Amino acid sequence: MKKLDTKRSVLIFGGAGFIGSNWASWLLERTEARVHIFDNLSRKGVRHNLDFLKKKAADSGRLKITVGDVRHIVDVERAVRDANEIYHFAAQVAVTTSVADPVLDFDTNLRGTFNILEAIRRAGHKPFLLFTSTNKVYGELNNQVLVSGPARYEFRDVEGISERQPLDFHSPYGCSKGAADQYVHDYGRMFGIPSVVFRMSCIAGPRQFGNEDQGWVAHFLYSAMQRIPLVIYGDGRQVRDVLCVDDLVRAFEAVRSNQEVTRGQVYNVGGGRANTTSLVELIEQIERLIGHRVEFQKDEPRPGDQLVYVTDYSKLKRDTGWKPQVSVRQTLLRIQDWWKQNREVFEPAVSMPEPVLTPAIQNVPGAA
Repeated sequence: MKKLDTKRSVLIFGGAGFIGSNWASWLLERTEARVHIFDNLSRKGVRHNLDFLKKKAADSGRLKITVGDVRHIVDVERAVRDANEIYHFAAQVAVTTSVADPVLDFDTNLRGTFNILEAIRRAGHKPFLLFTSTNKVYGELNNQVLVSGPARYEFRDVEGISERQPLDFHSPYGCSKGAADQYVHDYGRMFGIPSVVFRMSCIAGPRQFGNEDQGWVAHFLYSAMQRIPLVIYGDGRQVRDVLCVDDLVRAFEAVRSNQEVTRGQVYNVGGGRANTTSLVELIEQIERLIGHRVEFQKDEPRPGDQLVYVTDYSKLKRDTGWKPQVSVRQTLLRIQDWWKQNREVFEPAVSMPEPVLTPAIQNVPGAA
């Protein structure tokens, strides 16, 4: 057995989710770090992701799993104690949910983040901290002029949105994530925590259980493969840049390994102009991939939806050398392959009881 890297102890809040499980998998496969997953197991598919991680860790003793909630400060304080790297992905992620239940959105996204920051401050050992924020902190981008084409909208005057774009929170989700974003940035400055904030565009890839409100690329592809009609809100010419989760985890490692430059910084992270697609363009790509037409209907646009968002990631590239490597088509192929290998997860769900959240750290059976 390889000797464990006792110098690297990684805590991942939301570690059983889409991004968290991909990052944990990368760490288990490519490093000897100890990995601690902290998750409330409330989202669809996370138990499947945990099973995958347990198999990957095997009997190495490197994986620890805690069933807990970032809203419970005692849980958070116990988890933070032994970590020298912390990745905060735990969140309420849908704008629609934030409108329907703004209290839940506030408690999870802002109170949960504040709990993590306070736990780090009190612990005193100043671990590296990375927080994933969102492009929604920039609001509707009303200062950008758009050009309308037959299949997409585009910015007239800029290639993409940089960190110089003014903050303009819209929706309870935008407010909670934006406020959390600013708390992380300022706690890093005030208390000497080596923190990094990622304001992310559309992330897609394997182990994503996409739905209508979050993970739209995966949702479009899964629906198409199962011949389930889609609903497009607006005229379908809205544009996003897509970043494969495999490129995102490389960005995590890039900022961690360049802390002398990246600490205290905010970075816009996405696929950039080369990896843009409109909704209707993505549907056309999916049709070519699966070999049959995709049924969809259009509905009224959702309030506050950005007609165009494209990331200018030049700051991150300048500081770390990182840039995307996976195209939109390659991302679709990776999602499709993962779906084919895990089709049983997408069968009609049997009603399952909600997980019981415990205030104490516990090792899930089968994990070290």
